[in-house]
Amino acid sequence: MADYTKIKQQLVQRKAQVEKRIKEHFQEEQSRTLSFSTGELSQYDNHPADTATDLYEREKDFALLEQLEREHEEIEHALSKFNTGTFGICEVTGKVIPYERLEANPAARAVVEAVDNRITDDRPPEEDVLDGFEKYNFDQDDHETEFDAEDSYQSVAQFNENSMTFEDSSLDENGELIGYVEEIEGFLSTGIDGYTGDEDVVFQRNVHYDQYLNGK
Repeated sequence: MADYTKIKQQLVQRKAQVEKRIKEHFQEEQSRTLSFSTGELSQYDNHPADTATDLYEREKDFALLEQLEREHEEIEHALSKFNTGTFGICEVTGKVIPYERLEANPAARAVVEAVDNRITDDRPPEEDVLDGFEKYNFDQDDHETEFDAEDSYQSVAQFNENSMTFEDSSLDENGELIGYVEEIEGFLSTGIDGYTGDEDVVFQRNVHYDQYLNGK
């Protein structure tokens, strides 16, 4: 049987290093608020980009902490196998793990052939909508009546397609009067000084005026 004394010493030393790093750098971080970490009494007067940078750094610290905690668990698992006499034995195949592999990775659980080295297909959820709005168009589906992605796009795209002139800038494709509290606001206008008297109010002969006269 191979002598794993040197490997065990490496595991013990690495365990002490990991525990020291967690204690010195991350132990108090979990209980601190973002304001405490940044030294800011309030976040209201900060630019959103500055707050986002602080939040990114904090999330990165938590990711590093999670990685260290996972490594600590693997080390403890490897050390526990010394007590059961199973250290150096592949947990999948039962074969002896090559000594060279244990030198490179003392906490290795299995031989290289038994390790799943496939790259996981964990893609960001944002990629689900990169295929375009047609992927979420339910117009042809009789079982779907929801306000789909295409409808959402059409609702905001109308403001880019309009000429933005006074006559029709506030109308959607259905001709509805949008953007006014009272119907008459769509065809009454004043000068640059605002309302200065009834004699200065001007009737605009536009689509709003036509719809008002037609009772729509």
